[in-house]
Amino acid sequence: MKVGLFVPCYIDQFYPQVAIATLQILERLGLAVEYPLNQTCCGQPMANSGMENEAKPTMQLLVQNFSKFDYIVAPSGSCVYHVRKHYDILPQTDEVCHVRTHTYELCEFLTDILKITDLGSSFPFRTGLHQSCHGQRGLRLAQSSEIAGTPFSKVRRLLENVQGISLTELRRTDECCGFGGTFAVSEEAVSVKMGLDRIEDHIAAGAEVITGTDTSCLMHLEGLLKRQKRNVRVMHIAEILNSRA
Repeated sequence: MKVGLFVPCYIDQFYPQVAIATLQILERLGLAVEYPLNQTCCGQPMANSGMENEAKPTMQLLVQNFSKFDYIVAPSGSCVYHVRKHYDILPQTDEVCHVRTHTYELCEFLTDILKITDLGSSFPFRTGLHQSCHGQRGLRLAQSSEIAGTPFSKVRRLLENVQGISLTELRRTDECCGFGGTFAVSEEAVSVKMGLDRIEDHIAAGAEVITGTDTSCLMHLEGLLKRQKRNVRVMHIAEILNSRA
């Protein structure tokens, strides 16, 4: 299995430890992983700002970089969702179709493709799970509370097998954090209020650490936590699954 590691631009610039943890997890599982050096962005920020057509060259570059791989894996539900659902504006060549159908968020790649739920990790902290909207509702990483059905969470299943971890329970399990990409800029006050509500729920549940699959959402929560001088850490799930604490 030949795997291409897609690292979203904000992780590359601000949270490289998330990319490193993802690479180490995949390599520890015996996979041949490559990181195309001239990769850039998936085009999501431009598309979210109403410039989808202008983002086409960026999308085409991603396809060129990753079409040779059996699977493309990224530690970001929102970027993966964008590739799968919004690359429909490109000519649907064999390469584009392959990239769209073979790009996976890290947790779903582990559970759905590799059929692995226990990575031998250890992390002895009270941890709250933030379920990001794109991952939960777009990629179906977990059951949404507004849809009747059997509860499930691929992300929580992985965390439950981490030795020593104590998962906290939220009052509102899948509420948005308010980031929403450019929404946080255009609707700053609403975004901040939604983020503060999420933080209060996690703190009330006794979380020492907040984790999730999207660094963008976690970045939003981390900024609010720091401004309030709250003693709660924020970590991407790849860092926890790679932990031997």
